[in-house]
This record gives sequence, structure tokens and C-alpha cells, in this order.
Amino acid sequence: MHTSPRYERATRPATATRRGSRRLAAELLRAASSLLDRYAAALAAAEARAAEREARAVREGLEALLEFHAEAGAPEGALYVDGVLVAYLPGVNRL
Repeated sequence: MHTSPRYERATRPATATRRGSRRLAAELLRAASSLLDRYAAALAAAEARAAEREARAVREGLEALLEFHAEAGAPEGALYVDGVLVAYLPGVNRL
């Protein structure tokens, strides 16, 4: 039985080629991991700087710290400014 060249079984790549492909994939994964690690560190640093700016603004009295507390199913929520209860918000259970 004669088979046409286009129907011949594909040969497997040589072992060296497979190793090269694996090395390339490993290098790409390491590079992506390194990039994501640097990005996460930058985000964490930016978040820390923002928290410090907010804390400094509160300490210096430039910005009031607002807090809202409500129990699940409670009819009203408590609104605090700089740790002092200033109001109850009837019918509001989340902001």
C-alpha cells in the first residue's frame, strides 16, 4: 500500500529541539514571574505610601477619618468622624 507524502505520519521533534522548547518555556515563565513580582512590590509600596499619607493627613487634622458601622440586619448604622459618634443613619445598613 502506497501512501502519499501528505498523509505520512509526522515525525516527533528531536530530543534537542524538545529540550530547547522546554528551556524557552521555562525562561519565559521565570521572566513573567519576575515581572509580576516587581509589579506586586510596586503596588504594595504605593499602597503603603497612600496609607501613610492618609494617616499623616488625619494626624495633622487635614482630613477627617470617617467610619461607618452596621450590624447585619440592624435598622440603622452608626457614623463616626475621627472616632466620635456623630449620627445614626436610619435605614442604612451599608454605604
